[in-house]
Amino acid sequence: MLALHKTKDAGQHIMTVQSPPTHVAECMGVKVPPSPFLNETRIARINEARYEGQEIAGALSVVGPSDRVIEMGAGLGIVSAVTQLNARPEAMVSFEANPNMIPHIEALYALNKIKTKIKLHNKVLLTDPEPPKTVDFFLRNSFLGSSLTDTDKRETEAVTIPTARYEELRKSFQPTVLLMDIEGGELEFLRHADLTGLRAIVLEFHPESYGKEGMKECKTILRNAGFSKDNSVSTRLVWTCLRGPDVPNAQPLPDDGWSRKITTLEDALIVPPIEAGLVQATGVLDRAGNYVAQGALWRRDRALTLSPAMPSETPKALEGTWLWGGPLWLHFGHFLAESTPRLWALDAHESELSGILFTPKRPRNAGLIKRWQWKFFEELAPGLPVKIVTEPMRVERLIVPGQGFGLGAISSGTPEFRAFMAGRFGATVPASGPEKLYISRSKFEFRKGSLVGEEALEHHLEAQGYEVFHPQEHDIATQIACYKAASHIIAAEGSAIHLAAMVMGPAQKLAIIVRRRSSATDYIEAHLKAFAGVTALSVDALIRNWMPKGERKARHAVGEIDFPALQDALLMGGFLTPSPDIWENFSPADVSALLGDSFTEA
Repeated sequence: MLALHKTKDAGQHIMTVQSPPTHVAECMGVKVPPSPFLNETRIARINEARYEGQEIAGALSVVGPSDRVIEMGAGLGIVSAVTQLNARPEAMVSFEANPNMIPHIEALYALNKIKTKIKLHNKVLLTDPEPPKTVDFFLRNSFLGSSLTDTDKRETEAVTIPTARYEELRKSFQPTVLLMDIEGGELEFLRHADLTGLRAIVLEFHPESYGKEGMKECKTILRNAGFSKDNSVSTRLVWTCLRGPDVPNAQPLPDDGWSRKITTLEDALIVPPIEAGLVQATGVLDRAGNYVAQGALWRRDRALTLSPAMPSETPKALEGTWLWGGPLWLHFGHFLAESTPRLWALDAHESELSGILFTPKRPRNAGLIKRWQWKFFEELAPGLPVKIVTEPMRVERLIVPGQGFGLGAISSGTPEFRAFMAGRFGATVPASGPEKLYISRSKFEFRKGSLVGEEALEHHLEAQGYEVFHPQEHDIATQIACYKAASHIIAAEGSAIHLAAMVMGPAQKLAIIVRRRSSATDYIEAHLKAFAGVTALSVDALIRNWMPKGERKARHAVGEIDFPALQDALLMGGFLTPSPDIWENFSPADVSALLGDSFTEA
């Protein structure tokens, strides 16, 4: 490009050469270079993320790092590029039949440095049992209308395009996700396709090519194959459909499924709970009022949050892009396990966020965030606002990550959640503290769950060089420092071990003294193993459990332990050294004196 400049002093005219712009539009980090297929309207839509917006939203909601993606109908290459840059699938192959598009797609891939990550083919992918080696492809003035079907309505130019067999590709490439926008070719493709191995499909229907009955047939094929439409990112003509563990109507799993996906919603509606309870009607609705199941909180195989009713009043509006955090628990352990599981998406989206949104677990707590919780958030995302939604709120843009951690099979955490915590939580806190640590519950009320005669246990452990640590008396940074520093940790089973698991390393040892027989110990063991590489020594030396009268919740159990059996187990596990100090049990009278008359044997 030539430009004429006039100097200020001499009035001279100097001819300079300006380089053409490298890109004329940008969508979700993807730079789009100039091409003859771009006009002002299309450039504006790309910049606003509205060009193929539904397909992009669907792709980003299902594609993850372990996926192998086939794209059919690359078009400008924007959908595949956005998917590659943002979701980072393991492998990706793209097909585009229009030969005129290929150099421009390649230019886009090259500009965004993803040319080696997406294998592009100028071929038509077919599922016919006996496909031809070539097919006619009909070019129209607009690349958007070019297809395998000729029409009398508009002038076309036929070109011969080589074909590829889907079945061969399916066996060799082993795809898990299919993205398809092939201008009417989807019906014939689905009629013959073996969908084995696919867990998600994002496709656009074109009823103008095959009528309503054809679109109905497409949807029937998908349903019969076990796919379900995800209403949060689907419309009448663009479906994102899932099957297997990816359908968020089953508990989240650590290795695969919806727990590892991120859904982005425009004009999402957050509805806080009205009533207290373990299971509550609360969560996220999409623009159309459909419940977004990916935003639900699960414990084991049970969803604790269910679809809320559409609010009768007009919700308040909140501008910006926000991260959905889910219910905010004030209980320390449940906060760690059930209020943090979606924060892993900060790694990918923190720079664009206005903050994090939670709903109160208990409506009466309203907007309360405890001081230690603020400190916890500061460890993960310093300076990022955190808000509690206490009344229905319409959010301009809401990022809804899957539940990457929790109680149940998900206690091992997804790879993304584990990497997030390892990279951020306590990363700047140096190890500092005693070599041997006992995490005690003796200063909690008995009714909150403890061990009978725990003070005596503390004396025994102090004689072995252990420092008694009451985590509730220390800030988050001090707890992190101590858990990092100790080579040996013994802990009465409880919430504090979840925090330790987030910062410990495989060279450390930890023993759990079981105070109740419940699945809670299993979840803590899984947490330690997956996050820290620590195989816990769990010592069940329970003689019996005692419960506060009128209380049924296991977490309030008080454990009466067999002290000699506990000593032997800790000695064998390498947590104690041989000593003439013999640990003795409490007599029934001593136990009764310690507990008083407010407990009954469980």
